[in-house]
Amino acid sequence: MSEPTSSPAPEAAGSDEPRSLRIEDWLTVIIMALLALITFGNVLVRYFTDASFAWTEEISIFLMILLAMVAGSAAVARDQHIRIEFLTSRGTAARKKALARLGSASVALLFGLLVVLSARVVWDDWRYEETSPGIGVPQWWYSIWLPICSLAITARAIGLFIRQGKPGALESEIIEPAETTGKEQP
Repeated sequence: MSEPTSSPAPEAAGSDEPRSLRIEDWLTVIIMALLALITFGNVLVRYFTDASFAWTEEISIFLMILLAMVAGSAAVARDQHIRIEFLTSRGTAARKKALARLGSASVALLFGLLVVLSARVVWDDWRYEETSPGIGVPQWWYSIWLPICSLAITARAIGLFIRQGKPGALESEIIEPAETTGKEQP
């Protein structure tokens, strides 16, 4: 009697994935839950009272931007960011690895620059005492998260760049990804 083959455990399948991604995963869940609760509460209030919470739109927009940044950090760490497959899936393994590392370095550079520039925006918001247009809270309460999340994405991109530089790190994933074949790698 032959033994049934089982798929690898989730930890084994994503052994190259940082364990600290739980932070981004939980933040994503919390932000999505907050968005759903705020929107549902506003719908109930509008339905029963013909009025609306004025603050829900401003908070929802902020949460959607924060969600995109947190999910972007997780996508970079998991190497699931957008790329042009036509270019990255052709050529030798060394070329694929070089393009993957170039992509990671570019992401790190872009978001590193965004950290610096958005920190200046936060400083201006604080210095000039800007307030939000909807509910009048200090604008820096919202803008402070852009450099923080950009710093997280920069750190994730640098970590990915380092992991991609390890010998044999990308060859099996770039040549034949396990997700596309549906079979266990030998």
